[in-house]
Amino acid sequence: MDKIRILIVEDESLVARDIENMAVSQGYEVCGIASTGDQSIEMAAQFQPDLVLMDVIIKGSLDGISTAEKIWDSYRIPIIYVTAYADEHTLKRAKITEAFGYILKPFDERELKIAIEMAYYKSRMGTKLREREEWLSALLKSIGDGVIATDKSGTITFMNPLAERLTAWHQEEALRQPLREVFRTVVSRDGDEPEIVLWARNGKKFSIEETNMPMSDGRNNSSGHVLVFRDISARKSAEKELKESWEKLHEALEGTIQAMALTIEIRDPYTAGHQRRVSKLSCAIAQDLGMSEFEVEGLRVAGDIHDIGKIYVPAEILSKPGQITAIEYGIIKTHPQVGYDILKTIKFPWPVAEIVLQHHERLDGSGYPLGLVAEHILKQARILTVSDIVEAMSSHRPYRPAQGIDKALAEVVQNKGRFYDTDAVDACVKLFQENRFHFTEEVRA
Repeated sequence: MDKIRILIVEDESLVARDIENMAVSQGYEVCGIASTGDQSIEMAAQFQPDLVLMDVIIKGSLDGISTAEKIWDSYRIPIIYVTAYADEHTLKRAKITEAFGYILKPFDERELKIAIEMAYYKSRMGTKLREREEWLSALLKSIGDGVIATDKSGTITFMNPLAERLTAWHQEEALRQPLREVFRTVVSRDGDEPEIVLWARNGKKFSIEETNMPMSDGRNNSSGHVLVFRDISARKSAEKELKESWEKLHEALEGTIQAMALTIEIRDPYTAGHQRRVSKLSCAIAQDLGMSEFEVEGLRVAGDIHDIGKIYVPAEILSKPGQITAIEYGIIKTHPQVGYDILKTIKFPWPVAEIVLQHHERLDGSGYPLGLVAEHILKQARILTVSDIVEAMSSHRPYRPAQGIDKALAEVVQNKGRFYDTDAVDACVKLFQENRFHFTEEVRA
C-alpha cells in the first residue's frame, strides 16, 4: 500500500520539523513543508498530497483557515487543522471550510496518527461517495425513463432531464414543490384497458407506465420515494394500429374461410350448414373441456371447413340418393387428404390442416386416411370426430333419413374409448342432456 503523503503548513520551523519527524516515524511521507499560505497553495498544486496539516495561525496575508479554504476549493485536498487555539470563533470559521480533523498543540505521535488515519478514511469515503453520486447523476440524466425523487413529505428533491421534458417543469421550479403539483395523472378508460395519462404543465398528454419505489434510511425509516415513469404513447399507438391490422386480417381470413365453406356446400346442398353445425358443437365441447379461447377459435376455423376436400368428389356422388359403390366410397375417403393438401400452405396460427386431415381417424387405428391411433391424433381432431358423427347421424342425408339425436348419442357412447375420445363423448352427451346445446338450421345469405 502506498504511503499517505502529507503537506505540513507551519510557520515555526522547529515545530514543523517536530511534526515531520512524528509523521515519518508513523510511516507517512512528508512531501513538503510550507510556512505561508501562498507557499502552501503552490506546493499543494505541485505535489497533490493526500492530506494537509494546517496551522491555523501562519505568517502572511492569508491565515490557515483562508488558505485551507482555497486549497479545498481548488484541489479537494482534505485539511487537518493544527492549532493551540480552540476558541469558538476559530472553530466556527474552521467548520465552514469542511475540515477533516483538528489537533490541539501540544500533541503526541498517537494523537497525530489517529487524526491522520481518521481524516484519510473520511476523505476516501467522501471521494467514493462523490464518485458514486456523479455516476448516479450521469445515469439518471441519460436513462430513458423520467425520474422524480421526493422526501418523506412528498416534496420533490430531484428531477432528471426526461422528467423535466415530460412534465414541462424545470427542476429549479419543481424543487420543493409537492409531487402532485408537478406529476399530475388521471386514469383513462377510453380504450380496452385502463391507462395512466400524464397531464404536462404545457397541456400535453402522455400515456405512461410508472413505478413508485419507497426509500428508507439505515434504520428502515421512510426517507422518501423515487418515481420512475416512461412515455408509452408511441407503443400504445403501435398497439392500436397492430390491433386494427389484426382485425382486418382476421376479417379477411374469416371471409376466406366462409367462402371455402360455401363452395363445398353449394356443390353438396344436402349437407348445407353441416360444417358450421359441427363447428359449433365442437367449440361447445372444447369449452366444456377447459380448452383455451385460442384453441377453441382454431377448432372453430377447422370445423367450418373440415369437409373442404369434398370439392374433389364429383357432385353426383355427394348427392347420390341410393347406396354408393366401393369405388365411390374410396373417392369420398380421399377428402381429408385433399383438404389437408388445400390448407397446408396457409399459415394459420392453429394446426387447421392437420385437424382436417385427422377428423376421420379412430382411436383404435381403424380410421382413415392414415390409420392413426389415439396418442397420435390431435385432441381437436378427436373432438371434431365426435361432433361430425353426432351431427351427421342426426341430420338428413340423400341416401337415408335423419336418425335423430338420441341414436347419434347412443353411437358415440357405445364406442367411446374404442373409436371416439371418452372425454369428448362425455362432454357432448352432457351438453345435450343438460339442454345447453341443440342444433339449429343454418341459413346463408
